[in-house]
Amino acid sequence: MADVRVVHSVDRRLGGSRLAELVTGAAAGERPGYRALAQAIRALLLDGRVPLHTRLPAERELASALGVSRATVTAAYDLLRDSGFAASRRGASTWTELPEGRRPANVTAFAPGMAGGTADGTLDLAIAAPAAPAAELGDAVAAAAAQLPAHAPTAGYHPYGIPELREAVAERFTRRGLPTLPDQILITTGAQHAISLVLSLLGRPGERVLVENPSYPNALDAIRRAGLRAAPVPVTDAGWDTALIESTLRQAAPRIAYLVPDFQNPTGALMEREQRVRILETARATGTWLLIDETIADIALDVPPPPPFASLAPHGVAEQVVTVGSLSKSHWGGLRIGWVRAGSRLITELAMARVPTDIATPVLEQLVALHLMGGIDEVLRERLPRLRASRDALAAAFTRQLPEWRWQLPPGGLSLWIDLGAPIASSLARAALGHGVRIEGGSRFGADPGTHEHRLRIPFTLAPELYEEAAARLAAALASGPDAADGADPRHGDWVA
Repeated sequence: MADVRVVHSVDRRLGGSRLAELVTGAAAGERPGYRALAQAIRALLLDGRVPLHTRLPAERELASALGVSRATVTAAYDLLRDSGFAASRRGASTWTELPEGRRPANVTAFAPGMAGGTADGTLDLAIAAPAAPAAELGDAVAAAAAQLPAHAPTAGYHPYGIPELREAVAERFTRRGLPTLPDQILITTGAQHAISLVLSLLGRPGERVLVENPSYPNALDAIRRAGLRAAPVPVTDAGWDTALIESTLRQAAPRIAYLVPDFQNPTGALMEREQRVRILETARATGTWLLIDETIADIALDVPPPPPFASLAPHGVAEQVVTVGSLSKSHWGGLRIGWVRAGSRLITELAMARVPTDIATPVLEQLVALHLMGGIDEVLRERLPRLRASRDALAAAFTRQLPEWRWQLPPGGLSLWIDLGAPIASSLARAALGHGVRIEGGSRFGADPGTHEHRLRIPFTLAPELYEEAAARLAAALASGPDAADGADPRHGDWVA
């Protein structure tokens, strides 16, 4: 039976280059010895950055990627197997495993489907995305199904997006203060697709991209995958250093600047109007494209919703501003509907560029999104008070049970950016899994390896009543120390939302 289970579950493979990046990133570029390599792979497994039952690279492949001897990798794999963190069969590859008995214990049961609870009771505090508004989603699906037959006689390929949805997105931009025509809108398969598409079209390998530090991890990954070089500028508890952004734009001459000015992920900071104007003026002087991520702009909890960044652009720089957004945070990430707002010429180029990879976003999902867009204000009127209550419940629970932690209550967004006071985030994340809580250490959000190890991003997207239990489990994990990581259950891959 054990062999059957392994053959069925070992369906992922980790390439040597990718594992080398993860290992050397943790070691600041140093070439590890066999014990350090084994410990690094074990740590990656326990904090969920390498999934369980993943095939590890061949020894020769990993040795070449790391620039070490094959004997070093062989000894590291032997050590992982001896300690129960890897397994293999004769004539087969090596895969990640967990030692017997090292699973979460003392976990309060939550029913499957309960907000934030999984089948084994683990609370997921790593994904900053709310559940879908069930009633509205059901109505939208029914309405889309009724409308689908009208589209069936066509080929169904719409690289730009269906005209009705492009018009609806353009209308919402116009109502928010940025006059927009439908031909300035491209519908994409989520905001991440939009970001990757813009980067691939506007950037060339080796060029620089100004990024915030910390920033949205999946965008940082897309920048690296496109062969672009990050030029980080810090976002602190005080927000953005505009003078530093201006000097970086002038001195580093980045091709693109990727910014999240509205309730920034992960800090929750909101960029001031004067700062936006200064950045726009500097970008005009340097010729830098501004890639503005407005995915979280609708989640305004204590302040009025911010106007579009591009609405402040003088005429001479308006064409340099590319805005991306989606329904993932206002409605549901599972819908995978996003968009790009830009000049009509760039929209045409983006539509042509997407065809070789995905051709178009599915029509049915676009019809669902079309109906949701019509009621977006009603959904937000119900959703924002619930998120505000969850934020306040999270802050209150942490204040009671983890009083040494510090944070600033964000005026919007979906998470707290917590200062632990010590560089313990990775070890705490591993220990927390053993107590039935998944959290994401701040280093995952860093543009530079090893930064923000004293930080955690904790979303407040769960039901308010769950945060007292979550705080209690985290307090227990903190008290247990890093050795408690041995009980971890790495069920997730190397991604966050």
